[in-house]
Amino acid sequence: MFEIYMTKLHELTVVVYAFSVLLYFWDFIHHNRKANRIAFWLLAFVWVLQTVFLLLYMVKTGRFPVLTIFEGLYFYAWVLITLSLGINHLLRMDFIVFFTNILGFIVLAIHTFAPVQYESHLIGQKLISELLLIHITMAILSYGAFSLSFVFSLLYLIQYDLLKRKKWGKRLLRLADLQQLESLSFMLAVIGVPILILSLILGLQWAFIKVPGLTWYDSKVLGSFVVLMAYSIYLYLRIVKNFAGKSLALWNIASFLIVLINFFLFGQLSSFHFWYS
Repeated sequence: MFEIYMTKLHELTVVVYAFSVLLYFWDFIHHNRKANRIAFWLLAFVWVLQTVFLLLYMVKTGRFPVLTIFEGLYFYAWVLITLSLGINHLLRMDFIVFFTNILGFIVLAIHTFAPVQYESHLIGQKLISELLLIHITMAILSYGAFSLSFVFSLLYLIQYDLLKRKKWGKRLLRLADLQQLESLSFMLAVIGVPILILSLILGLQWAFIKVPGLTWYDSKVLGSFVVLMAYSIYLYLRIVKNFAGKSLALWNIASFLIVLINFFLFGQLSSFHFWYS
């Protein structure tokens, strides 16, 4: 009965989310402020539905829901919506919400239409610990920060192209200026990197305690360090080498693609993260 109720809640969430993204797209094309306001409130309703689901799931399982790829995707989508709503409230940047929630909707759709996994693997259940929960939660939060950093860099490239082609208009005015987009992208990367470092430290500590014969060449372990290296290089280029502009934005976007590969592909190939699949 609980699974049926959760399925219906997922379906309602996806439908409302789809309408919200479509209205944001309509506003992006036609500059319709009414559509923008409706899209915002629909998105807020989606956030409420997702939060209710998370709370109900926590009550049912008695733990924080991040221990399977199914749970991780849902929490990741929730983080994206939460951050986008917060940024929209603080900065009033509608297009940030639109592009972030295209990504969020894709993640939620993958989660919803993937095979249902309400229970973790039996071995995973035995290895649950607070350390593991904190490790996974912090990793997903860092991915949320990198996601928004990616969106800002993507908007930077769009704004850069509009200015280069001298396409003046309302769309150009509604995008933030290049310096602000670059600064926000950098700030979110600065937030995401230390969170990821702490997550990796906690994950390795947990592994040494719980997983005898830890293999360092595991795809997920290597992938996580490649992500950290990519964003560390991004920060190095920005802070030490004073790189800026289009080249830095492209590096940031490439780094986020590594995040996606690590999250979706390496997690499935990993023998070390067997509980997270």
